[in-house]
Amino acid sequence: MIDPLYALSGFAVGLLVGMTGVGGGSLMTPLLILLFGIHPATAVGTDLLSAAVTKTAGSIVHGLARSIEWRVVRRLAMGSVPATIVTLGFLSILNQSEAARSLITVILGAVLLLTATVLVFRGSIVGFYRSRFPVLDDRGTTTATIIVGAILGVLVTISSVGAGAIGVCVLLILYPKLPMARIVGSDIAHAVPLTLVAGLGHWIIGTVDWHIVGLLLAGSLPGIILGSYVAVRVPEAVLRVVLAATLVVLSVQLVHEHLQSGQSLVTALTRRAPH
Repeated sequence: MIDPLYALSGFAVGLLVGMTGVGGGSLMTPLLILLFGIHPATAVGTDLLSAAVTKTAGSIVHGLARSIEWRVVRRLAMGSVPATIVTLGFLSILNQSEAARSLITVILGAVLLLTATVLVFRGSIVGFYRSRFPVLDDRGTTTATIIVGAILGVLVTISSVGAGAIGVCVLLILYPKLPMARIVGSDIAHAVPLTLVAGLGHWIIGTVDWHIVGLLLAGSLPGIILGSYVAVRVPEAVLRVVLAATLVVLSVQLVHEHLQSGQSLVTALTRRAPH
């Protein structure tokens, strides 16, 4: 009975992604950890590879619509791909240890809260920076984009979250003259090499469950199609608030379980310690 639940979870997440445009990692990874009890490292790696497939499909659609700014994608990838490789090397040392569990859980919880904040207050955040900071020249914009790509590479490789809402928000600040469609298209296109390199790296490390990847895709792909159809019939502001509230709940639950597991570990070590 577990297999259908994976597909059902994939469908639910795909539905919300289609309706909101936010990457599935912010929903799927916490669900794999909290609902199915999968080790955080395996949850991240498994979600990254399934995300690479869905992002590829999204990129093809945006590419055909000519809504991708390839110079932005190249700049982001110049930072994200090297940062991803370095981060994978660090994670390979930790493997699936308790240290890896703690690191991924804490960073995942923090990035979920940040994503929720960006979802609700994106307009205010972008307006604040645009009104108080001068527009960068092309060289400064290029440098800033590469740095942003590197940060996203680290966050996505560790938590599988960050390339969606956070990436779009930063690109809106750095490229104020680009239309929203090209911002979103460029962000999705950049997510393809990022999630693919990170996902394959997790597979090499041994933190990917291919069976679960297939089940998630079986549910998420039709879910995204249906969600995209329903999105035009539901107010975007309502969707963003609902999703943000969901992310906050998931973040709090992750931190709570992390603290509980930490207490259990300390108790076990205390009992084993010689008197």
